[in-house]
Parts: sequence; structure tokens; C-alpha cells
Amino acid sequence: MLKLFSALMPKEERFFDMFNRHGQTLVAGAESLRAMMEPGADVQEQCRKVAQHEHEADLVAAEVMTAVHRTFITPFDRIDIQELTSSLDDAIDQMHKTSKAVTLYDVTKFEPAMLEMADTVVQAAKLTLEALPLLNKMGPNVGRLNALTAEIVRVEEKSDELFDKGMKALFQTYGETSPMKFIVGAEIYDHLEKVVDRFEDVANRISGIVIEHM
Repeated sequence: MLKLFSALMPKEERFFDMFNRHGQTLVAGAESLRAMMEPGADVQEQCRKVAQHEHEADLVAAEVMTAVHRTFITPFDRIDIQELTSSLDDAIDQMHKTSKAVTLYDVTKFEPAMLEMADTVVQAAKLTLEALPLLNKMGPNVGRLNALTAEIVRVEEKSDELFDKGMKALFQTYGETSPMKFIVGAEIYDHLEKVVDRFEDVANRISGIVIEHM
């Protein structure tokens, strides 16, 4: 009886608006992170923009968590909403950590593989932004949702390859002649890899929601 009653009640649609806004902050943060690495970029200004987008994401996340507690019927399981929101927030938090590491070590020149990894961050963010609104109507969109999450995983795998390639080149260039440059470069690579890993977590959350509700 309770399930029948729940099925007849209107769902709270504003969650999908919040998911979309959260996704937009991820794309904006990713683009600022990538812009930071352009030759001649104002690194400090782009870092400030990443921090601003991270703050905007925190506000959306807080809004979602409040809505979860105040809404009688949610579009899908409350735990799934909270975990998806947390994974989205983790992605932009890691972007912010990356930008802070760049400014902390005063990095102004970036290795080619770093630029390519930053491109994968933007790709993963855009794929995520496309996927989030489709959760509103999972039935008709299940094929596209599965394709998008699979593509995010492929982007993460490409990022891993770039990490290995970049680390090897970094060691060959600086391993013996400039250990500090190697250490700093390795930390930037590690942060970038973690950003894309967080997007894979988002993809896994989305896949889990689709499987559970189809």
C-alpha cells in the first residue's frame, strides 16, 4: 500500500535542477583548471575562479542535502541522492586541491601530459553534465546514460595512461638533474589523476542508480 501511495505522489523535480547546477559548476571549474595551464595564463586568477566554482558547488550540495530531509518523496532513494551529491562535490574539491598545489609550488610551466590530463578533466565534466539531467527520465534515457558513464570510464583510463607517460617523461627529464622539479611535477600529476578518478566515482554512482531503478 505504501509503495502504491508513493507511486501516485508527484516526485520533487527540483532535485534535477540542483543536479544540473552542480554539474555546471564542475564544468566551469574544469575549464578554469585547464585555462590555468595555458602559456602566459594568470595562474592566480584562474585559481581564484576554481575556488569560486568550488564554493558554488558547496552551496548547491548543501541545498540538496537540506531538500533531502525536507522532501516527502524524492525522485530516487535518499542515500543515492546524498552519495551522488557527495561524489560530485568530491570532484570539484579535488580540482581546488590541484589548483592550490599549483599556486603553492608557484608552477607556471606545465608538461605536455599535464595539459592532456587537464583536457580529460574537462571531457569528464562535460560528460557528467550531460548525464545528470537524464536521470529525470531514466527509462527512455537508459541507453544514453550507460553510454555516457562508459565514456567517463574510458576518459579515466586515458588519464591513467597519460599519468604513466607523463611520470616517465618527468623522471627522464628531472629525476637525476633536478629532484625538486620531479617531486613537484609528480604531485601535480597525482592531483590531476585524482580529479578524473573522482569523475569515475560519479559515473559509478550514476550507473548504480540506473541499475537499481530499471
